[in-house]
Amino acid sequence: MTDFLLYALLAGLGVALVAGPLGCFVVWRRMAYFGDTLAHSALLGVSIGVLLNINLSITVAAIPLLMALGLVYLEQRGILSLDTLLGILSHSALATGLVLISLLPDVRVDLMSLLFGDLLSVTLNDLWVIYGVASAVVLLLILLWKPLINITVHADLAAVEGVRVGAVRTALMLITALVIAIAMKIVGVLLITALLIIPAATARRISNTPEQMAVTASAIAMLTVIMGLGMSWYADTPAGPSVVVCAALLFILSLLFRQRS
Repeated sequence: MTDFLLYALLAGLGVALVAGPLGCFVVWRRMAYFGDTLAHSALLGVSIGVLLNINLSITVAAIPLLMALGLVYLEQRGILSLDTLLGILSHSALATGLVLISLLPDVRVDLMSLLFGDLLSVTLNDLWVIYGVASAVVLLLILLWKPLINITVHADLAAVEGVRVGAVRTALMLITALVIAIAMKIVGVLLITALLIIPAATARRISNTPEQMAVTASAIAMLTVIMGLGMSWYADTPAGPSVVVCAALLFILSLLFRQRS
């Protein structure tokens, strides 16, 4: 196997490992639009990094994290409803990022790879970053699993039982921002949320417990990465979108499976 294909496979599997369980909380808590907002802010991070000549890995991670913290602050202040805030910040971040990129005529930026990913260009350094962040995210999810489940089921009851609901919710948003930052290389800004949601939605139909759904979602996400890379290799299709297409096909199969069972 050539190095670039092996790196692509390892990178995709690393992201899929954490996208599965995290995607379960995105599905349970109906945070799909939140994921889109952070994904769009990642593009803004790229444009700021290029504009200021800062390492893109830093800005792509920092801007979504700041966006998540800003959303938490604005939601707590009660200035506007959360869906309205998400709509404003999501489209503003995407538009601002695109405008900043257009103002850099001397800098060549591959806009298609930013929007739809460039899985086959993953380097060894990218792998270190992906697996470093993935390890931290897995550890945090394990430590916060029970509080996250409690606030997902009933936030008020969890607060009565001593769970710091605000802190746990903020931690979930920051974890989501980190995963989106590392997933941008894999599937791009426009498809990141799909990688979080579709495997989790598929696992939901064939799982009986939250833990089973999290493990199944990771397995499905990993399978979609393998299938997507195979499709890209043999059919010469873009890798990122191919992964999402395969995820959608598995979801359709899960619908048929449920109907026949």
